[in-house]
Amino acid sequence: MDAGGPRPEAPVPVIQVEHLGKVYNPGTPGEVRALSDVSFRIDGGEFVAIMGPSGSGKSTLMNLIGCLDTPSEGRYLCDGVDVATLDAEQRARLRLAKIGFVFQGFHLLPRMSALENVMLPLVYAGVPRAQREPIARQALADVGLADRAGHRPTELSGGQQQRVAIARALINAPPVLLADEPTGALDSRTGEEILALFERLRDAGHTVVLITHEAGVAAHADRTLTIRDGRLVEGGAEVQP
Repeated sequence: MDAGGPRPEAPVPVIQVEHLGKVYNPGTPGEVRALSDVSFRIDGGEFVAIMGPSGSGKSTLMNLIGCLDTPSEGRYLCDGVDVATLDAEQRARLRLAKIGFVFQGFHLLPRMSALENVMLPLVYAGVPRAQREPIARQALADVGLADRAGHRPTELSGGQQQRVAIARALINAPPVLLADEPTGALDSRTGEEILALFERLRDAGHTVVLITHEAGVAAHADRTLTIRDGRLVEGGAEVQP
């Protein structure tokens, strides 16, 4: 029995949210409180769904987690970095390094091939030209699209376009993959294929955070955080701080 040895430190959560709040137009007649006292953590390798109806605050929470907005109250640490300590340029660099985004509308550039779309974040990250293509080809292979590298978005199905978007989101090996309603523009069968891909990414060690309003989609995650009226709820009851 070890009586005096140091205890191993707990891993730093990839996402740590502490009493987060967001108020739009504070102090004016049009003041709107979108989030109130939200706290949770997401560890590396988890697949977590954030679920809520329209107007619940889940999109506001996604924007805060994605460093697209800043909180009015509380604290957010992204992979151990306190986002409140960063200016706008530093937040942009953090987004590039730490968060891969997947959107409902794919957001692919129509005149570029799948390979060129996937390579774009490498350009912004300053990766030398000679290294970009093999990295991007491997990313496409990882999502099952090695044979579609030269195709433009209009030559791909919706599911294939979303796979390209996922490859692009993962290209810089970010700690967090943040997916906003990623199956919303897909038929049910293709949506299930994309969710199965997220599960495989989780199994490979990626952290996946999925924003959805559908319970059936959220059911694919390891656990679900439910937002209602700007607050985090659990089993129908508010989570107490």
